[in-house]
Amino acid sequence: MSAIVNFSLDLSKLPKEKIVKGKKGTYINLSMSLNDQTNAYGQNASVTVAQSKEERDAKEDRVYVGNGKVAWTDGSIAKAEAQDAVVEEVADADLPF
Repeated sequence: MSAIVNFSLDLSKLPKEKIVKGKKGTYINLSMSLNDQTNAYGQNASVTVAQSKEERDAKEDRVYVGNGKVAWTDGSIAKAEAQDAVVEEVADADLPF
């Protein structure tokens, strides 16, 4: 249950207001979409800046920052589920949101 996806990001498109300073570094939340079909360039992945629930509900435009393609897969991708330890670590972090 794994895959390797190669992609390129246009760093100039990253909105500064979405970049957050954490205890261990500076972060931005991104979302990657994988498609069943490729585009004219042989790409089937796109990367956007992650949206909040409010942004999704307001149907705000996504900020596309990159694209790519699946380079390798074992044929099945599983949805990742958070483990309790990871959720607690994030809950304890001093985040601005």
